[in-house]
Amino acid sequence: MSILSTVAHTVRVLAADAIEQAKSGHPGLPLGCAEIGTAIFAEVLRHDPSDPRWPNRDRFVLSAGHGSMLLYALLHLSGYDLPMEELKRFRQLGSRTPGHPEYGITPGVETTTGPLGQGIANAVGMALAEAVLAQRFNRPGFPVVDHYTYVLASDGDMMEGVAAEAASLAGHLRLSKLIVVYDANGISIDGSTDLAFTESVAGRFRAYGWHVEEVDGHDLDAVIAALTRARERGAGPNLIVARTRIGRYSPKEGTPESHGAPLGPEAVAALKANLGFPNEPFYVPPEVYAFFAERRKAWAKQRQEWEALFAAWSEKYPELRAEWDQRHSHALPHELRDALAGLNPGKPVATREASGMALQIAARHVPGLMGGSADLTPSNNSDIKDSPAIAPGDFRGRNIHFGVREHAMGGICNGMALHGGVRPYCATFLVFSDYMRPSIRMAALMGQPVVYLFTHDSIYLGEDGPTHQPIEQLEALRLIPNLRVFRPATPQEVGLAWWHALARTDGPTALALTRQKLPVLAAQTTPEAFARGGYIFRRENPQLPWRLVIVATGSEVALACRVAERLEGEGVGVRVVSVPCRELFLEQPAEYRDEVLGGAGVRRLTLEAGAGAGWYRLTRPGDRVYSLERFGESAPGDAVAEHLGFGVEQVLAAAKSLIEGE
Repeated sequence: MSILSTVAHTVRVLAADAIEQAKSGHPGLPLGCAEIGTAIFAEVLRHDPSDPRWPNRDRFVLSAGHGSMLLYALLHLSGYDLPMEELKRFRQLGSRTPGHPEYGITPGVETTTGPLGQGIANAVGMALAEAVLAQRFNRPGFPVVDHYTYVLASDGDMMEGVAAEAASLAGHLRLSKLIVVYDANGISIDGSTDLAFTESVAGRFRAYGWHVEEVDGHDLDAVIAALTRARERGAGPNLIVARTRIGRYSPKEGTPESHGAPLGPEAVAALKANLGFPNEPFYVPPEVYAFFAERRKAWAKQRQEWEALFAAWSEKYPELRAEWDQRHSHALPHELRDALAGLNPGKPVATREASGMALQIAARHVPGLMGGSADLTPSNNSDIKDSPAIAPGDFRGRNIHFGVREHAMGGICNGMALHGGVRPYCATFLVFSDYMRPSIRMAALMGQPVVYLFTHDSIYLGEDGPTHQPIEQLEALRLIPNLRVFRPATPQEVGLAWWHALARTDGPTALALTRQKLPVLAAQTTPEAFARGGYIFRRENPQLPWRLVIVATGSEVALACRVAERLEGEGVGVRVVSVPCRELFLEQPAEYRDEVLGGAGVRRLTLEAGAGAGWYRLTRPGDRVYSLERFGESAPGDAVAEHLGFGVEQVLAAAKSLIEGE
């Protein structure tokens, strides 16, 4: 038996033992893909377990994240900081071997996977980032960016729409350093994939513009040869369709029973007997450790050679090195905050227009900033002026045409952020955030600083009607942990929201922006007040009895100011509070929130043209949440707003009723 075959079988028994000990897991893929994983990690992947984050490493994405024990076994054997004790603690609280791979927990894990198709989309983003950085930084004789992105995907990945969207764009852009191995075992949880999946995946990917090759996934030499050809081929992404048997060498081989449950003690013993392994838990042949010890020397040498190349490149091109450091550190010049805080066009503009202005300011200071829209660039004001668009084989630009592919757009931006060296943003209508919600959730889970521009943020968008008028989307986004949602009311708030989005490095940020122009409001804030998420936008007249606080966001801040003026004309003191980011405001000390919102004797009226469930966190008994709990209508925006209760007279009547109800 060759050493590589021994490695593959070791991966099998480690996976089976860990899953058996946890009484939970998915043994089918690790057993079926052991040769594929061995070929990638032992023979093809350029990596160094002693420095898992060195910039020019190849990336490996296990898109079929349920097969996590395949990856954990390979990381352990390769020499990453994942000791055997962690394999024995598979799926246990606090371990570095969670049920699905999680970015930031396990060394060598490049992205969090599990929701099928996400890993493929992330990998497209990684390959795109590599191509962009290579074109920007490489110089003759100095290929400082030159690495590949590998993916192991399953039948389930290929069924998910997000993978199809991402693969289509990858083929269009000709991302030649993207290599996907498809574990085509023909088995899903319900049984044979023929129950619901009979298309030609190979034919589909050829139509996308991919190079496609089919191999026996259990033939190590054939898999290595196919991977080598894919590396050398160029001119487009590569799909290797690997025919495998799920649960290989176990008594449950080829059956759905091996997919998502432990094999059982008797089946594990039979597996080890079939492989010629002793029936003892977590056994690793000494020659396997010795093999990888030699491999680590070669991997470390590759990294050291790159570091020497990088040092020489840095000396020859100091300006490029300075830009490299800025891109990878997320450092921002202080003058950027001042420029964004001073955003003031001096005329009525939509906040989407103000966002477009802020984007141009940010792009001048943040060279890694790049992104685009799901075929809504003019509507989202999401292009960087004076920069070309990314095109097939040409990655000089900073604008990306994602096409009508919201879900893949989100997943691709996650991959770009994970790769490093770029700061991705993406844009669509707020109502279509539903299409990309799973990708947004993954960005929040992984703490990736993706920026989302969601325009057409309310019923005020008008004539397109209820299919395009968001109602519940703002609240739905605010429910995602670690996602900050800003709904700015003025150009200055837009600029400061952009500053917070760019300054943040531990999670994503969404900006909800208007289609309609908003009136110029005299109120100004400071970066410090804005950073608290909510602040006094318009103070009450001190000559009048203070009776009411109107808490509003976005376009409704101007509406609140008009209502306040009317009430003060009738002798009632009214304060207007802008809460551009409710998450930040709720993080403030209770004393600050009470100071802003008023104490006993002052009623609170929250005002937002959308679902209002979350606003009850800022109210007290007797206060009112003025919201919209139904779908919109097709008509000009002002007419829709009036019809649905968001005219001055209607809000004024609600405010009076609240005060009189004391």
